[in-house]
Amino acid sequence: MRLRRDDYGIPHLRAGSVLELAYLQGRVTATDRGRQLTVERRRSEGTLAEIAGAEEAGWDVFARRARLDDTARRSFANLSGESRAFLEAYANGVRAAGVGWHPWSSIGVFLVQNILFGTFPSKMWRAHVARTLGPEAVKWFAVEGPDGSGSNAWAVPGLIAGDPHRVLELPGIYQQVRLSCPEFDVAGLTFPGVPGVQHFGHTGTVAWAVTNAMADYQDLFTEEVRQGPAGTEVRGPGGWEAALVLQETVFVRDADPITIDVVETPRGPVVDGPLSLRTPARAALETGFDTLLPLLRARTADDVADAFAHWVEPVNSVLTADTTGRILQLTAGRVPVRDDRNRWYPVPAWDSRYEWKTGWADLAREQVPDAVNANDRRPDTAMHGIDFAPPLRAERIRALLDAGAGPRTIHMDTAYPVDSLEAGRQAAWRAAVARALHEHPALAPLFEPSGHDPLFAPWTDPRARIGYALDGVLAGLGLDPATLADPAAVDSSASWGDRHLLHAVQLPGLSVSLPTIRLGGSGDCVLNTASIPGVTDVCWRGPVARYVWDLTDRSRSGWIVPFGASGDPSSPHFLDQLPLWSRGELIPVFDDRASPVSPPEDLTMHLLSSSLPGLGELSMIPLDPAAHGAVVHAWVTKPRNRFWGMGSNTLDEVRDIYEFLAGLDTHHAYLLQLDDEPIGIFQTYEPAEDPVGAFYEVRPGDFGMHLLLDAGDRVLPHVTSAVFPVLMDWLFAEPSRLRIVAEPDVRNERMIGRLRREGFTLGPEIDLDHKRARLTFLDRPS
Repeated sequence: MRLRRDDYGIPHLRAGSVLELAYLQGRVTATDRGRQLTVERRRSEGTLAEIAGAEEAGWDVFARRARLDDTARRSFANLSGESRAFLEAYANGVRAAGVGWHPWSSIGVFLVQNILFGTFPSKMWRAHVARTLGPEAVKWFAVEGPDGSGSNAWAVPGLIAGDPHRVLELPGIYQQVRLSCPEFDVAGLTFPGVPGVQHFGHTGTVAWAVTNAMADYQDLFTEEVRQGPAGTEVRGPGGWEAALVLQETVFVRDADPITIDVVETPRGPVVDGPLSLRTPARAALETGFDTLLPLLRARTADDVADAFAHWVEPVNSVLTADTTGRILQLTAGRVPVRDDRNRWYPVPAWDSRYEWKTGWADLAREQVPDAVNANDRRPDTAMHGIDFAPPLRAERIRALLDAGAGPRTIHMDTAYPVDSLEAGRQAAWRAAVARALHEHPALAPLFEPSGHDPLFAPWTDPRARIGYALDGVLAGLGLDPATLADPAAVDSSASWGDRHLLHAVQLPGLSVSLPTIRLGGSGDCVLNTASIPGVTDVCWRGPVARYVWDLTDRSRSGWIVPFGASGDPSSPHFLDQLPLWSRGELIPVFDDRASPVSPPEDLTMHLLSSSLPGLGELSMIPLDPAAHGAVVHAWVTKPRNRFWGMGSNTLDEVRDIYEFLAGLDTHHAYLLQLDDEPIGIFQTYEPAEDPVGAFYEVRPGDFGMHLLLDAGDRVLPHVTSAVFPVLMDWLFAEPSRLRIVAEPDVRNERMIGRLRREGFTLGPEIDLDHKRARLTFLDRPS
């Protein structure tokens, strides 16, 4: 495995197999973005407030109520075996760099990035508008919605380009990476914490780009709840139904813990007041991660389209083109079939009209000569959504393409130049109009409390919603904006760039002073940088990446992100792309001719690495039955290792046993090494899935282990005393492991004595098929 970094610190990874490459990607990502991974994993688990304090408690409560971690775990279990192995290898790499991670954590962080990217908060807002101003007022706010921004993508023969728009976060939400192994050589952008590349990639012969299809696939149901004889019940279409109720505790740094009831109805988890949320991912317990490997292996546009057939959510518009000139446009994901009212408002859970029907809506897939996607209403997406972006961005990109404009010209196209005093004056006037509307008597009912959790304020705050939908609100009220604010009276001394400064939402625990970056663009041009009229002029949403995939000569492909490859403020690659990004420049993607800044690093797939004073460097790698079978056979057939139970096995039998273990999800075998020389076997297992589980009451969080150390002829004093605590720390690095279980042979007095010295308590003796064993237990340190 080899790591090469280009001049901007972007990792270019090469490995001998897909799983080694996934491991390497996880390890390098944890090295570059370790703090970010920890935060996002904790967000998915609803445990961020435990380290970040009360400011994150609201999110943790929502994550628990929405059951994000449970969805991730169960979706992981439903993946194909190949996809599970891919995520497991990535998780091993993350853990090897010292960051806690589960194989399903990648699914969890993906859910975190997208759960609020859908439509359900807008349904809360529409219901509030209809309740306070009347149903006719809902259409006043019928614009793109609280995003205030929009993504772009276009495809012409030989080229795909685009720019995804989201909240500007520091470190950035997208990570540039190149992944090479004998099966593929792919460059693209990925969420840190998710292996492969999902939304934007180039394999050499095919490339793809994604924008939000603006489809409606999340529903809110108003639940009626009662306490029945059997516990909590909710009223469904067929009468009263049982609801699942769990009590969970959110721990908060420097504050009292918060105990909440997590309630799930047959429609979905209750996320706010009486409202339950139904999504395709939760309903099917699938998130579409079986798409990841087929995407990396894609060679044609049809391969990409076939890969996205596995996609679940968010529902995306996909453009893909290959070196033959073929271009496909498709909608990827799952849109439920149900009543049209579900798309607009929360609907009563007890009314059968609003149940999800069987199956999913048919989604478009067609060959096109070229295409432009900008979250706009198109024939292939119109039937699946309510709110779309106005068509002007798509029309402008089309006009620029027809005029022969290149990607940089299109990316930076704006009616709001940085130095424009007129744009600054116009922005100041619109802000004054919006502020006047905040005080307008006709809108006063809108400012009544919505009753929704403050977490949803970006979608339910009337000031922000008025700012986004300023023209629609004015038209709905029949108001001339000049009567609300005199255009001649606003301050015109500041240019648009003086007002429209870059603002980034920083990771909890990060406090970095950004350089002053004046930005062009606005919400109504291709350079779709967003502010909120009447609330703020600073730019808090915009292009979180730009890319150009050249299919005629991939060395001419380029990409850029707002900040940098590293999440460490002390790194030279923390903000080094920012000046280029602000000017609309790109950096090369496939620059094989340039020498690396430093020599490539040779990396070994170590799951654990720890220095043992006086002994050397302890490491642990997956046990390979073919490569390691001989040394393992030599160990287990020694008389002194008779308690391992393989003394009479042949080499082929030993290999067969470990081949069988390698095929299990519940049992794992590892080779321990000291300074890269093998010294033993470490095995783990889930007691509930092992014969030992039949002999005692298995608790949630129990995790089993076996250890054999054999240094051969080497003299390694006290090696067991040095190795054992390291392995226990590694086991307990997984938060879900609450108790370690071991069951040595009762005759193995040395091992039983070792376990007692390490803090294990002795349990009963049990009769297994191959030995009489003593159960021992070690609780997680408090």
